[in-house]
Amino acid sequence: EKRLPEFLVDDEISKYQKLMINAHEPYMKERAHDIEDIKYRIVRNLQKRRWQSSIKQNAVIISEAMTPADTILFSRNNVRAFVTDHGGLTSHAAIISRSLNIPAVVGANNASHLIQETDTVIIDGFHGYIIVNPNKQQLSFFEKKLERLKELQKGLEEYKGKPSTTTDGKEIRLSANVDVSGEMDLVITSGAKGIGLYRTEQVLEELSEFPDEDEQAKLYLKLASRVYPETIVIRAFDIGGDKFRYYDFIEPNPFLGLRGIRLLLENKTLFKTQIRAVLRSTENKNVQFMIPMISTISEVKESKELIEECKKELKQQGISFDHNMKVGIMVEVPSAAVMAEVFAKEVDFLSIGTNDLIQYLLAVDRGNDMVADLYQEFSPAVIRTIHYVVTEAKKANKGVSLCGEMAADTLAIPLLVGLGLESLSISPSTLLYATRIIRSISFEKAEELAKACLLCSTEIEVTGLIEKFFVDNSITRTRNLL
Repeated sequence: EKRLPEFLVDDEISKYQKLMINAHEPYMKERAHDIEDIKYRIVRNLQKRRWQSSIKQNAVIISEAMTPADTILFSRNNVRAFVTDHGGLTSHAAIISRSLNIPAVVGANNASHLIQETDTVIIDGFHGYIIVNPNKQQLSFFEKKLERLKELQKGLEEYKGKPSTTTDGKEIRLSANVDVSGEMDLVITSGAKGIGLYRTEQVLEELSEFPDEDEQAKLYLKLASRVYPETIVIRAFDIGGDKFRYYDFIEPNPFLGLRGIRLLLENKTLFKTQIRAVLRSTENKNVQFMIPMISTISEVKESKELIEECKKELKQQGISFDHNMKVGIMVEVPSAAVMAEVFAKEVDFLSIGTNDLIQYLLAVDRGNDMVADLYQEFSPAVIRTIHYVVTEAKKANKGVSLCGEMAADTLAIPLLVGLGLESLSISPSTLLYATRIIRSISFEKAEELAKACLLCSTEIEVTGLIEKFFVDNSITRTRNLL
């Protein structure tokens, strides 16, 4: 019988696991868990090699679902586009595909079963279209559309180096979200004001393991040096949910379970290793540290205690670092948003993570295509929550930014500016689009828009007001130019 190597490895290691689980010694039973992790990594690496060798240049990947690691792996093989049966616009794999500027359509039901390997497909990531075996007219239409996109992108070049300032002089700081180190060239050329969110968990997706302190410190310092004198905000490992698997057990509700800071505080050695690495990367004094998935004040205080503990250790070892490194939190859990006034007193800055905040606020799984229509970034509840967090942060004289996918939606930008946000962190591939919108609006009119939206009771009312704002101010959205 001919079998793939990963199946053979899985079978053989599983035999030893069963022996260990049935052993009398408790030590042997515990080691069975360690072997499960080793098995998972070997199988995954074997699959990676097989996938990489079988993917042709300029391929379109169509599958039931994709992990963030899959997305990164395929992007290195010059994959042209992605289509998945499941997933939402803010699932992590979708976010990475956008940041890598790869067209994607997610939540396409059973596309992977309907589309054959020999089919010709057109993927329109702007509007979410998949056309299978297009006719001549359709091919001609989309070829012209592609040419218009290329012309539009050339036109955006004029915004490089220009400040993202409204027509009445209000400057909005645009920094970049970074998932993979390969994006750094794009960050530099886009003119981003530093990195507003570096998702360190993507290092784990790339390596399939936790790098040690030295490896992390070198990586963070390299990134910080590349954006100097601008700032880099390094987020602690946000493991869990739809991201890197740390434990082998499957949680019934991973988004509500052991993820983010909850997992890190359960594994203090892992957390301290990262904290020490981040501190060691602060020699240019342009590094800030951010903690994800905060829901209680005690989590903030415990994290700050660990940071102080690491500072003392490094000082005793004679290792230099920035003693005044700023520490902030992600506001992505409703409890943190409701208690923004209290949290603002405990940290140096707040960063609103709309991807998770919206799903928790509206009780909608952002990766579930069956409820995708309920994931509403323009829900009045979302808008009022953002406004409250911004207001409380400013009252406390603390920095506040927004780093979710909402900031990359050109339709949302005038509203966010009007709500008082002066700092947005977005995918570097969309930064020039955002600059174009900001330079086309006045802050005064954006404030009026926000005030009107805060009085709305439905998402339809909000989007109607924003679309009218675009028409009244003669602003054209990118997708409407194509």
